[in-house]
Amino acid sequence: MFYQPELGHGLPHCPFRAMVSPRPIAWISSVSASGAVNLAPYSFFNAIAGSPPMVMFVSEGHKDTIRNIKETGEFVVNLASRALAEKLNVTSVAWSSEVNEFEAAGIRAEPSRLLRAPRVADAAGALECRVTTILPVPDLTGDVGERTMAIAQVVGIHLRDDCLEDGRFDIRRAGLIARCGYWDYQETTELFEMPRPDHITPH
Repeated sequence: MFYQPELGHGLPHCPFRAMVSPRPIAWISSVSASGAVNLAPYSFFNAIAGSPPMVMFVSEGHKDTIRNIKETGEFVVNLASRALAEKLNVTSVAWSSEVNEFEAAGIRAEPSRLLRAPRVADAAGALECRVTTILPVPDLTGDVGERTMAIAQVVGIHLRDDCLEDGRFDIRRAGLIARCGYWDYQETTELFEMPRPDHITPH
């Protein structure tokens, strides 16, 4: 099968998001300039650099998260886990701006170390981020729609002690989940190790 997205696929459901998966989920907490707290999940998210550590996410729609980080220049990425999946799902609802999703979903908030935005207390880990760039995402016609990308440097990292094993962060213990398209999610339960073959001499 081949299809051009602008012409449609003829399937009951769009396959694109399922094909580009699993995608890590950024459960982003932010706060407005006036102090209103927001918590929402984003699956167009990833790490983009390691030194210094940097991340990015894209919001499709002019949402509270983007408004908040434009005002304050900061956000927290809380790790999404199976243990908190149902509560995460509640925060995906388009709540009004005055609703605190921590309270609506029954989630414990914990102060961050370096930022005003709180973090999810029971998350396996969290990344405190300061924004470096916010930019629109245009398509081939130049139309940006309501797509906005935020790029940030990670300035503080929280790790839950029970997720550390032999000095390594164990994503199986953390029970991290990822978005797989449609209404499907994946929990990481198995890993395999494959060191880079440094003994091979490239020609």
